[in-house]
Amino acid sequence: MSKHELVVLGQDDLSAACCPEPVVVPLGDDQAAELAKIFKALGDPVRLRLLSMIATGAGGEVCVCDLTPAFDLSQPTISHHLKLLRLAGLIDCERRGTWVYYWVLPAVLERLSTFLTAAQKVEAAG
Repeated sequence: MSKHELVVLGQDDLSAACCPEPVVVPLGDDQAAELAKIFKALGDPVRLRLLSMIATGAGGEVCVCDLTPAFDLSQPTISHHLKLLRLAGLIDCERRGTWVYYWVLPAVLERLSTFLTAAQKVEAAG
């Protein structure tokens, strides 16, 4: 390019050169509060293990009778952790006779996955 040639950048070119457009929209207050509740429930190692056991259960569900022996905790403590996972919207359950069966709610896991994937894209773009 000679001294007399000028390169004129359009508005789109300037914004692309300066700051890339955000990949996702930042969380609003309500969304952040909802996700914080879910992440708080997952912040305990026992609850994280319980969720993992339920998510990998044969047939997509697990009886509480199969969960309790895996921990060195009392049955009421396991029930408390399961209740917190249920209140966070991560799992659901159904009583069948004397046993309760638990399963993961895929929509919530998909939401967490989408959030974490979007956060990773923003980090990679930055």
